[in-house]
Amino acid sequence: MNVVILSSIRLMGEGLAACLTRGDDITVAAIVDRFSALREALASTPIDIALIDVSQNIVLEEVRAIAVDWPSTALVAVGLDEQRQQVIHCGRAGFVGYVAREGSATALHEALSDVAAGRLACSSEISGELMRALFRMVPSSARTGADADEALTRREEEVLRLIGGGLSNKEIARELNLSVATVKHHVHHILRKLRLSGRAQAMRRVRDEPWMASSALNHKKP
Repeated sequence: MNVVILSSIRLMGEGLAACLTRGDDITVAAIVDRFSALREALASTPIDIALIDVSQNIVLEEVRAIAVDWPSTALVAVGLDEQRQQVIHCGRAGFVGYVAREGSATALHEALSDVAAGRLACSSEISGELMRALFRMVPSSARTGADADEALTRREEEVLRLIGGGLSNKEIARELNLSVATVKHHVHHILRKLRLSGRAQAMRRVRDEPWMASSALNHKKP
């Protein structure tokens, strides 16, 4: 099994490599610190699994692009805060497995074995949330029972990220080149979809769960 490791922290990358190379069935083909280097590694060497350190709030849009361009390479998130929103965001980005922040070296090897076998090991609480997330993806016209949280659009994620940074509607409008009225429209929909009572609660939500708006970070490629 050929593995490549992506981490902006050198010690993290080398530590993961040291854990993996203890077994005879795993070869660490490369340790990289940025997505451009990961792309180079994937283009030059057949890679079965890419381990991506997500503890540093990476740009999930980059992950999506990798998943689309190299569908045969399984993407595994390492250092994930095992909360429902983070796991859901990772799944939407293209990750097929993860190792929680508190996970051990044994958990790392088990995660790779699960991914290689096409399995996802997670707690019953997380699996339940994943099922509910699938339900929320069904069009509202096809649902029965109480309504659930709706997914944010890309633009709404951008606005939410800026709300989390403390920007006013006027500042957000200037940042995104939108009218203030349009920003107010997005804010209204964000609060409704996330069932939040106001702007201050939205700011706290972003601070507590930064992954909610992280897929909108730096989405414009140079």
